[in-house]
Amino acid sequence: MREKKSIGEFMRTIMLAVLCILLAMLGLRQCKGWLENLKTRWENQGITLAGKSSSAAGEIVEFIWNRRQKSVSALGQGEKKGDIVSLTSFMELLNPWNSYEREEKALPSAEKESDPSYKNFLASREFYIEHQYLLEYGDEESGQESILADGQDGGDGTMGGGGLQNLPEDPVQVSIQNPAGEGQAASGTVYSMAQLADYDFLMKTFYNTHTSTTAGRDMMSAEKMLETDLSIEKDSARPQILIYHSHSQEAFSDSGPNQTIVEVGDYLTELLEAKGFGVIHDRSVYDLVDGKLDRSRAYTYALEGVTRILEKNPDILVVLDIHRDGVGENVRLTSQVNGKTAAQIMFFNGLSRTPEGPIEYLPNPYLEENLAFSFQMQLKAAELYPGYARKIYLKGLRYNLHLRPRSALIEVGAQTNTFEEARNAMEPLAEILAAVLDGENGR
Repeated sequence: MREKKSIGEFMRTIMLAVLCILLAMLGLRQCKGWLENLKTRWENQGITLAGKSSSAAGEIVEFIWNRRQKSVSALGQGEKKGDIVSLTSFMELLNPWNSYEREEKALPSAEKESDPSYKNFLASREFYIEHQYLLEYGDEESGQESILADGQDGGDGTMGGGGLQNLPEDPVQVSIQNPAGEGQAASGTVYSMAQLADYDFLMKTFYNTHTSTTAGRDMMSAEKMLETDLSIEKDSARPQILIYHSHSQEAFSDSGPNQTIVEVGDYLTELLEAKGFGVIHDRSVYDLVDGKLDRSRAYTYALEGVTRILEKNPDILVVLDIHRDGVGENVRLTSQVNGKTAAQIMFFNGLSRTPEGPIEYLPNPYLEENLAFSFQMQLKAAELYPGYARKIYLKGLRYNLHLRPRSALIEVGAQTNTFEEARNAMEPLAEILAAVLDGENGR
């Protein structure tokens, strides 16, 4: 009997090994088909795929893996070790390539109803099945890698309006001017309402629109954005402005200890307080997990932290997420402001919409005010500091800009700028913010 039992255990082990191999082959087959579908989808949208498939797949696997951990843990604890059903179920849950395709069974109905994040999970799952390409474009960086003929921001996130040029070996210092044409002056530009009312002029002059979203005539009305009252009464005795950093570890070309975007935010806080505003600077770290850089969930963690601050300080009217951009190593974004070399800034808007329409599970009731806020600051920058502000960048997701009407995400230079250049950029930014919040909307 002992010999027969041993043979039975041996055969069972062989069967399990064969099953594991078959399941692995099935997963790889589905992976190949999924990537081919994704490639076709990208190519239909005119997106270059060189070097992107592997990174996109990695991000998607991580996204799905994070979503499935709770179910996998619950399953592993609830079934006996060595049970064939437990093993196959566990392996099926670990297969990321079809985890979005099957019906949800892991949570009982009662647990689903009590889990406040379950509906959000379902919504996000369906959304990312439909818009898989957004996983590749979830960050807010412009990713500029080239300089084009006229040295201007191009509508596709590169710079310029002409053909691609060979990139020089040494970093290129780029000063981006608003291509106003008529009415532009070295001392600054004040645009006429006739110019701003022209949708084509508006979009060409002030905006870069990423392929992950659209900004139609119904949304982009200069008149409406200028009519929006964003002024506040200064009161240094209570917090009015919140500054934070979703990506606190962003540093600069020569950054030493304590020279990250957080320290840049320290200086902006100091400047705004000197102007009479009450400011809270949240120096929390949202992009480190267990001591390792992890930006895939930084916006989720930042939302939790910032929401707690806003609940404790309901008088806060302005929320600023200060970043630095990521560009090609041969691009350096600078401007001359008051005799100093300063990093150029870029206002960024997440529109909560794809080319197919609004993202329903990422509502932003303050989208119009967000757009007005960045546009009024852009006009004031063109008037006071020509060449200081790059075009406003529009992308598809929300980026936590739904927290207040006066919410803004601001990119300060890039990794190729020095820390001093980024710090110098806070002086004109403080002037621009103060002007708009005082009711000077650039008109």
